[in-house]
Formats: sequence, structure tokens, C-alpha cells
Amino acid sequence: MVQKNFNSSELSRRKFLEFLGLGAVGVSFNTTSLFAQRDIYFKGIKPSSVDEVVLAEGLNYDVLIKWGDSISKTDFFGTHNDYLAFIPINKKEGLLWVNHESITQKFVTGFGTFKKTKEQVDRERYNVGGSILKLFYKKSKWHVDKNSNYNRRITAATKIPFNWPEKILGQSFGIGTLGNCAGGVTPWNTILTCEENYQYFYGKESYDSGERQVIPGAYQWNKYYNYAPEHYGWVVEVDPFTGDSQKLIGLGRCAHECATVVKSKKDKIVVYMGDDSTNECIYKYISAKNNSLQDGILYVANIEKGEWIPLDLDSNKKLKNNFRSQTDLLINLRKAAKIVGGTPLDRPEDIEIDKITGHVFISLTGDTSKNNFHGSILKIKEQNGDYCSLKFNSEVFLTGGKETGFSCPDNLIFDDQGNLWFTSDISGSYMNKKEPYLSFKNNGLFVVKRNGNNLGKVIQIASAPIDAEFTGPFFSPDHKTLFLSVQHPGQYSKKDKLTSTWPSKNNKDIPRSAVITISGELLNNINKL
Repeated sequence: MVQKNFNSSELSRRKFLEFLGLGAVGVSFNTTSLFAQRDIYFKGIKPSSVDEVVLAEGLNYDVLIKWGDSISKTDFFGTHNDYLAFIPINKKEGLLWVNHESITQKFVTGFGTFKKTKEQVDRERYNVGGSILKLFYKKSKWHVDKNSNYNRRITAATKIPFNWPEKILGQSFGIGTLGNCAGGVTPWNTILTCEENYQYFYGKESYDSGERQVIPGAYQWNKYYNYAPEHYGWVVEVDPFTGDSQKLIGLGRCAHECATVVKSKKDKIVVYMGDDSTNECIYKYISAKNNSLQDGILYVANIEKGEWIPLDLDSNKKLKNNFRSQTDLLINLRKAAKIVGGTPLDRPEDIEIDKITGHVFISLTGDTSKNNFHGSILKIKEQNGDYCSLKFNSEVFLTGGKETGFSCPDNLIFDDQGNLWFTSDISGSYMNKKEPYLSFKNNGLFVVKRNGNNLGKVIQIASAPIDAEFTGPFFSPDHKTLFLSVQHPGQYSKKDKLTSTWPSKNNKDIPRSAVITISGELLNNINKL
């Protein structure tokens, strides 16, 4: 299969409609306005480098909660909030799950290089994991109910069992969840939160010497806690109503960015996952039983052949020769994927399903070592529209760059009308510092319209504060509110010079990650524009 790369200036109307799948559903559009450079009814924003959340006209935001805010009498909100998922209770109430991915050490435990105390490590362990918040809607905005019994923290100190018949390095549970990046929601309204860069915390295993060794993590947690790295890097299922959680060994171990769940035509559970590292792969789990995240088969994608290849020890001689058991294979998922021919990609991040066509969209953030500076969004069409199919076609939907106006796509979400929203993840070490990223300025939030005067155009909706990235976009059930994380503003601050103080206006306050709510007339009427 030959992959074709397109950007918006090259796309014909017919080609773009084919990408969106609109030609097959008989929708009619105004052909004269396709890709018009005139923002007649819908004006986005230009890239910004100011220390503020900058929004398109017709939108406003409120800070829902920020790092350090109390959520109960005993707990406070963690830092570096990422993936968000809203589970409605009724029209005016719901539960918000929030990932807490990592820490900026200078703000959590102090500036500079030092040998950490156990108290400092414990403080860092508390600040990662996740938060569950009860929300209520009043006076046209969402609020945190700080008196709710639903409010709780899942941290790096929480005992979490393994959902697997065998022990993992002699244990049936792990201590804590960490590196929680993106995730997903199951049909039974539990949360899947994904452990990504686990190596920073308790280190990573190595067999370079012939025997297993642990390379310590940058955060020095190994100094006080001798936890096995193999207990991390999993997808964790959390019940937001009880806080009960379990690590899903059947979905494999890697730098999980996401776990997007969909039901197949035969009611099988299918989970799409990306491994967010250079030259890593995308995966698909297909359940053997309805609603099971344990009994099933994990597959890796070969993009060139358009095939999902099973990672099953019993059906593959090469795998049987390299792993002692299926458990061993799942612990060492990356090695297994390479053995069977999984396609290495340029940082597979979020994966979302187009609600209109059913196609699978995957953000590939890029790889500077290959001169892929701006990344792309890949689209997979499963054979016969069946998520259980082991054959697919793929095409590059959008490429980043100056022509399309975005760089390094990260989190994706489709709204109820099929518009594609996505965030960018330009590294803070490059952002506003080096080419070819200077023109994009701060990270942003973008939308690709499915209809109206701006059909197919990539429009920037928002700009993040300095050093920050937007993460975890998630719509309220009525689509009148967009929940959005503002992660690690001021990450590159120095002791005597803060690069950001957001969300505070006081130039002496340290910056704080926060969840914001975006609303306004533009959001309410976006499909009319």
C-alpha cells in the first residue's frame, strides 16, 4: 500500500469529502466556500506567545480547579492534569475524572538539584495519579462540589490489583498509578487511564548485562521504594463512583498514550492504543467475551500491509521462541511487536473514532530525528467497517506545517456533529525558541470543520499559556461546555525567573496546572458557521 500525504491547500473538495466520509452519506455543501480564506462568520485566532489562555471571539473560559485546591477535607487536586472524562449523573451533575501525569520538581519539592528526602518523594507520589470530582451546573457554569463523598484521589501510593490470572514479578498488585497520560471510557462508564512514561519514577528494567537490572528513575523514587518497573506501563481501569481500580494486563505494557474503546458489530469490545515514543506502534485489543478486558487477543498494526498481527504466543512460533509465557510477552510488548512486524511510527499519541464514518483517527506527533518536525494525523478504515477486522486501509488525513497552521498534533476529539478538535504538543525546549517552530508560538487548540463556510479548514481556537500544553479535551453531554486541561505552565522557569504565573496575575505566584471550562456562543453555534 502506498501512503499519500495531503495538506489542506492540496485537498480538492472531492478528496476532502472522501477523507471525511461525507460523500457516502449524501450530504450537500456550498461548494463555493470550500477552503475559502475569508473567515466570513467564524474567526479563529493567530498564534500567541502571551502568558494567558487566548480564545477565539465568542468563547470564554473559567478555571474549574487548579493544582493545590482542596477537593475534600483530606485531599487536594494534583498537578499536571491531562486526560479528562465526564460521566453524567443527570443533566445538572456528573463526575469528572482527571489524570495527573507527572510533576515539575522545582514547584513540587523545590528548585535545583538535590538529594530528595522521603518526605519530598512522598509529596511527589501524592501529586500524580488521578482525581475524581463531583461537578454540578449552576448559573451557567460548572462547579466542583467539595462536600461530595465521590471526591477522592488515586495516587502513586494506592494499592491496585492486577486483572490477570498470573502474578507480575511475584505480586498480584502494584502500588500506585503514575505517568497517567490520555485514556478512554468503557461502555459501562468506567475510566481507562494510561500509564505512559513510567521510567521517570521507579526506573526501567534492563537485560543488557544478561541479567535483570533496574536503571534508577530521574525522580529518585527508587531510593525509598523498591517497586518493580514492570508494575507500571499498564492501562488502569477505574470506577469513578467507587474509586475501585485494577491494572489491565491483557492490554499490554508500553508507554500507553490512550485506550479508546468501541463496540464491534458483534458487541465485542475493541480497544485502540498508541505507544507514545519514537519508532513505536499502535495496538488493538479484541475481546473474546462481551465486555471483557482480560479475555481477548492483542494485535499490532502493520501499516504497509494493512494488517493487524496477533501478539499471541500459541499461534506464533517466533513469539514462542522469545518469551516464556503470554505474561512475559505482555510485559515486554514492544519487543513482541517488533518481532512480528509492527510498523514503527513517529510517536503515536491519541486515537479517536469518527462518530459519523466510524473511521479511526490517530495523531502522530512527529520525530525530529527523521526531520518530521510537525507530525500528522493518520486515518484507518477497517475492512467492511468492522472494528474486529484484521485488514484495513490507511491514509494520512492531515500533515502539520506552516501551510496547515499547526504542528505536533496530540489529543483528538470529535464533537457531536463530527468536527475534529485537536491539541498540539510542541516541546517546551523548542517552543518560541527554535525553528521550525517559532511561527506556531505557544501550543494551541484547533478544529477542522465538517460543514459550513469553513469546511475542511484548520482553525486555531485557543492558545495556551507559556510552556504549557492543552490536553484532555472532553465535551459535556450537551456539547455546550468543553472541559480542557492546561498542563505544566511555566515548566521551564528558573529559580529567579518565572516564565509563567498562570492562572494568577501576580508575578510572584508560581504557575499551576488547571482544568478550565470553555463555553460561549461560538461553541453553541459552531455548526452554523
